[in-house]
Order: sequence, then structure tokens, then C-alpha cells
Amino acid sequence: MGKHIPSVEETSAGGLVLDLSGALPMAALIARHDRNGRLIWLLPKGHVETGETNEEAAIREVAEETGITASILAPLGVIDFWFMTPNQRIHKTVHHYLLQAIGGELSDTDIEVVEVAWVPLAEVRAKLRYPDERKLITKVSDLLGDTCLT
Repeated sequence: MGKHIPSVEETSAGGLVLDLSGALPMAALIARHDRNGRLIWLLPKGHVETGETNEEAAIREVAEETGITASILAPLGVIDFWFMTPNQRIHKTVHHYLLQAIGGELSDTDIEVVEVAWVPLAEVRAKLRYPDERKLITKVSDLLGDTCLT
């Protein structure tokens, strides 16, 4: 009989931060190196701390990973997946929000972040590494109305 591997629940929060102040809506994305050393682009996100709501964690993580202060416009969706570490199975649930930049400046000072960039919203889906995150982006036009995507 196989060895029992414990399962752990993890919750993270983050999202898509938009700067709607210019002619084109721009989104703040972060880049990290994957296990093979390739640079991959992702939505900023991180662990929900004890006593924090998912919304508070999303705002904090976005600020830590991008340097941008943001407020939540709407929920964008939830992604959940399983992965293995050498001694446990982890079920991770990530709560994503649509956020609007209200201050701060792009910064990659977070130790986990290799690069940050403002990307035109129309190009975000093509740039994101993970299909589940790309799928979330399809909801943005419904949430914002078509005016922001033209």
C-alpha cells in the first residue's frame, strides 16, 4: 500500500490591475522565472494572511508585487488547482479581482518578482503564461463595458 501523502489547503488572492487614466487601458503584470529558467508573465497574487479578507489580501499582494496601490472594482473569478511538493499535496484556491490603480509606481523590488510592466489590456491574454488566467481576462470587457477595449 502506498504512503499516505497529506493534503493541505492554501488560499491566495490577487488580480488584474488596470490603469484607466490614459487613452488605452493598461494592465500591470509581473514576471518570474519558471523551473526551466524561462521568464513567464502572470497576474500578481499571493497568500491570504490570517485575519485578512480575500479582498484585503489582493490589494496588499498587488502593492507588494507591483508597487501599485489599487482598489477593487469587481470579482474576476476563482481558479483552483492541485500540485505536489516532495511531502504533500496542495489544493490551492486563488481569488482574482479586477482592480483599478489609484497610486504608486511600478516596482520590481519584491524578491519573488523579476520584472513588472504595464501592458495594453488588449495584449494581456497573449502575454499571460497560464490558460486559467487568460480565461479570466475574457470577463474584463463584460465587467468594464466595451468602451475600454476599443
